[in-house]
Amino acid sequence: MRPRLQAGYFDALYARDADPWDFGTSEYERAKYDATVAALDGRRYARALEVGCSIGVLSERLAAVCDELLAVDAAQAAADAARERLSALPHATVECRELPEAFPAGPFELIVCSEVLYYLDDAAFSATAAAIERELEPGGSLLAVHWRPVTETYPLTGDEVHERLAARFGPAARSERTPEYALDRFDVA
Repeated sequence: MRPRLQAGYFDALYARDADPWDFGTSEYERAKYDATVAALDGRRYARALEVGCSIGVLSERLAAVCDELLAVDAAQAAADAARERLSALPHATVECRELPEAFPAGPFELIVCSEVLYYLDDAAFSATAAAIERELEPGGSLLAVHWRPVTETYPLTGDEVHERLAARFGPAARSERTPEYALDRFDVA
């Protein structure tokens, strides 16, 4: 397995490009974010956590369905950009945190992991999944969305991430597969 990608990797990416995946301009990303929010089935959440918020484009969308949103990213430049993007939303907070070591305390009704869990190796993935399970309140939801094509850099594929999540959290309450991404919402009892 490839080693886990840590904060330094992402700091270098954001140093070269303020939006390395074109989250702010991509039609693909916009459509994926539409599907991500639609997978929440119109629910409103008292407290939510977004893991790997990048520059905060999806965070803006999530803030509209949450009373309180904590968005975190390992890269300081990304967290700073997200904080600026969300500055008019007092119920949204952005922090620079590397997970699983600095996983925030819950409970959360919603945890969103979009395009982030495949950066983890086995140990970090297991620790992150355990933290999600611990901090997600009963009746809450884990929403995961990941790129499916294999890369030469990431320790896991998107499909591997979703298989591991299903093994831990059970069948998805909502699931969608496109050639590009896997989307699953796991509702915990």
